[in-house]
Amino acid sequence: MRLLLSPSPEQFQKPHKTPPFNAERKLGNYRNQFELKMATQLPDDFKCPISLEIMSDPVILSSGHTFDRASIQRWLDSGHRTCPITKLPLPDHPPLIPNHALRSLISNYTLLFPPKSQLNASPPPSKPQPQTLFSTLTSPSSPLNSKLVLLSQLTRLTKLDHGLRRQLTESGAVSAVLNCVSSPESVLQEKALSLLLNLSLDDDNKVGLVAEGAIGRVVTVLRVGSPDSRAIGCTILTSLAVVEVNKATIGAYPNAIQALVTLLNYGNGREVKEAATTLYAICSFPDNRRRAVECGAVPILVRIGGMGLERAVEVLSMLVKCKEGREEMGRIGGCLRVLVKVIKNGSKRGIQCGLFTLNYLCCYSEEMCGEAKREGVLEICLGLVEDDNEKVSRNASSLVQTLSGCRLVE
Repeated sequence: MRLLLSPSPEQFQKPHKTPPFNAERKLGNYRNQFELKMATQLPDDFKCPISLEIMSDPVILSSGHTFDRASIQRWLDSGHRTCPITKLPLPDHPPLIPNHALRSLISNYTLLFPPKSQLNASPPPSKPQPQTLFSTLTSPSSPLNSKLVLLSQLTRLTKLDHGLRRQLTESGAVSAVLNCVSSPESVLQEKALSLLLNLSLDDDNKVGLVAEGAIGRVVTVLRVGSPDSRAIGCTILTSLAVVEVNKATIGAYPNAIQALVTLLNYGNGREVKEAATTLYAICSFPDNRRRAVECGAVPILVRIGGMGLERAVEVLSMLVKCKEGREEMGRIGGCLRVLVKVIKNGSKRGIQCGLFTLNYLCCYSEEMCGEAKREGVLEICLGLVEDDNEKVSRNASSLVQTLSGCRLVE
C-alpha cells in the first residue's frame, strides 16, 4: 500500500526544478511539515478507515463512524451489511449522512497545504494564499459548526507545537482569530480565545499579538463575555504579561485593570482565581499597583483572602510595595487578621507572601506593628525562623527584626 505522502511513479519520471529560496519556498516547507502532521497525528479525522487516504467526501454511517463515500459505497456494494469498524449489523439500505463540518475542515486544510502530487503537477496550480484557510473564520456565510471544528482542531494542534504556532501567526491568522473573539456567539468566542491563548505561549508572539489589538479584544471579553470566556481572557493577559513591556501596555489600557478588579468582586471561583493571577503578574510593574488600588482592589482582596484564596494575599504582597496600597490596607480593620491567618495555616507560598506583606506594613506603621504584636505574630515568626523553606525563614527573620526594633521607615 502506498503511503499518503509517498511520491507517485510519475513524479520520479519528471525532472524537478528547485525554486529559488524565497517566501513561496518557505511556505512550501510549511506545507510539507503540515502534511506529515496530518498523516501522523490526525488519522481518524482526515483519513478514511478503509482506504487510509484523506477523505474527499466524508459521510457518517449509522454506526456513528465516518468514511469516504466511495470507499464505504464499495463496501456496501460488495454485499457487506456490517460496519467495517464495529462489525455491528446495518440496515439493508443504510443511509450515508454527509459530514459537512469535517468536509469543510479538510477542504480548508488541503487548499492551504495541497498534496505534493498537486504541487508538482504540470502546469503548476496557482499558489493558495495563507488567508484561504481562515476565510472560513471570517466569512459570514461559513456555518458556525465549520468554524467551531476548525478552531478546535487548530487549538489541539497548536497546544504543544511551537512550529505550527509560528506558521499560523506568520500566515496572518491572528486577525481572523480576533474577529472570532469579538463574536456574539459565546461558544465561538471561547474556542477562539483558546486558540489565541495557545498562540500567546511563545515569547516571540506576545508583542506581536498586542500590536494586532489582542488586549482590546480581551478586555471587552472580560467585561461582557461568558464566565468561561472571561476566565480564558484573564489567562491570555497573564501569558502576554510575561513580556515586561506588555505589563505596562495592559495596565494602561482603558478599563483593563478595572475589569480585572470587577471579576475579583463578582466573578465565579475560576474567574476570581484567574483575575487575581493576572493582577499579580501585571502588578510587578509599579504603575499598575497604584492603578489597582485606585480601582478598589485592596478591600476585595482582603475579603477573598479571608475566604481562603491565597492568591489574593500574593497580590497584596505586590500592592503593599506602593504607598497607596499600604495606606489602604491600614484603613481596613480585617487586613492584619487575614494575614495572620495565612501565616498560621497557609501553604509555604501563602506564608511567605503573608510575612512579606505584614513586614512591609509594620515597617511603615507603628500602629500596625503594635497590633501585630498583640496578635502574637512575633511568637509565630520565631517558630518559622528555622523553617526548611528558605524564603519563609528569611521573611520570618525580617519580620522578627522589625517587630523587635519597631524601627519605622520614613
